[in-house]
Amino acid sequence: MGRADRSRVRQLVTRGMGPTLGGKRAMRAAKIFGVVATVVAAGMMASLVEAQNRPASTRGHTATQLGGSYNDEGRYEGGNWIDIHYGRPILRGRQGIFGEGAEYGQGIYAGAPLWRVGADQTTTFTTEADLLIGGQRLAAGEYTMFADLANPTAWTLIFTTWGVKQQFREDNPNALWGAYGYDDTKDVMRTTMSVETVEYSMDQLQVGFVDMTQQGGAMYVLWDNQLATVPIQLAN
Repeated sequence: MGRADRSRVRQLVTRGMGPTLGGKRAMRAAKIFGVVATVVAAGMMASLVEAQNRPASTRGHTATQLGGSYNDEGRYEGGNWIDIHYGRPILRGRQGIFGEGAEYGQGIYAGAPLWRVGADQTTTFTTEADLLIGGQRLAAGEYTMFADLANPTAWTLIFTTWGVKQQFREDNPNALWGAYGYDDTKDVMRTTMSVETVEYSMDQLQVGFVDMTQQGGAMYVLWDNQLATVPIQLAN
């Protein structure tokens, strides 16, 4: 609302009060109106700025617990947390985002050597217990997670000790933004995910856990019509 609009409305409000209202009351009402108009305008500006700053990919978090048990009161105790934090890109009408043939996966690499299994900041995988993922042992700790999509039916899931940049231009030689600048010097473990083409399309990337027991189950990555899974369980 511009200054002229506020002045016009103020005139109409004051005029509508009639001769029974004294000048002081009219001035008080005008001041109140001015404050309200300012608050409304500020709220509209804040909403506009928030909409402009909203990232194209929302942040995602998926978690599970393994190895715990329920006590006599039905309370879960002693479980070990597994947490995955990742960006969730959206198709927004795109089809066949992974491509096919020799170009499979290249589009979502976006110039990086691997897929970050997400968007924006590098995906992190944290576990409180030693795990077997696809039969390969991963010690308890915090890792960054990537996928090599060279084989359309068997992705290579990679866990590393690369750090996470919070901004693309952050100057940190031991951290990455996405998978840009990745090399295998900080690799900890590699394993294989089975990939299948499903009959539907998932609009927003989803990472999670399915068929879980107290000992394990499977981790999955689902986007567009590509579903990748790998067994995950507590290590002995």
